[in-house]
Amino acid sequence: MALKTALKKKLHDAERIALLGIGSQLRGDDACGVLIAKDLKKSIPAFSGRRVFKVFIGDTAPENVTGQIKKFNPTHLILIDAADIGKKAGQARLISPDEASGISFCTHQLPLKILVDYLTWSIGCKVIIIGIQPKSLDFGKSPSRQIKEAMLCITAIFREILEIK
Repeated sequence: MALKTALKKKLHDAERIALLGIGSQLRGDDACGVLIAKDLKKSIPAFSGRRVFKVFIGDTAPENVTGQIKKFNPTHLILIDAADIGKKAGQARLISPDEASGISFCTHQLPLKILVDYLTWSIGCKVIIIGIQPKSLDFGKSPSRQIKEAMLCITAIFREILEIK
């Protein structure tokens, strides 16, 4: 499980972790970032061992929660979004902030690279992007089986990393 190993490594020194779920709940698999964030928000407490963890829901306009994220002042910011990463549907991988401009993220209005640059500049936190390959972005559709499986897997990874039983 390369994602879990890479995420653990990136979060080893994290003290205050913000997670931002991005996507449209009206467009099939594009909902994955928001749905993962909602699940984590209700299932993971704000205090987790030595870390503080807070979830933000960005939907299709993640720039609208930048003020709240800045107030939280995270040491690490994790963005989760559907992205065309050239993998099979439901597969996820870490995307470096520098790489974000070359990847097609699905439906939000502001390019993710601009959002990342702004938050890095204004907060000075480390940014981690998790891209999940969608199967379908059709309007009015539910997330695919592959995305539902990926969501369960990613939620489990966070529960393990944050040491939640």
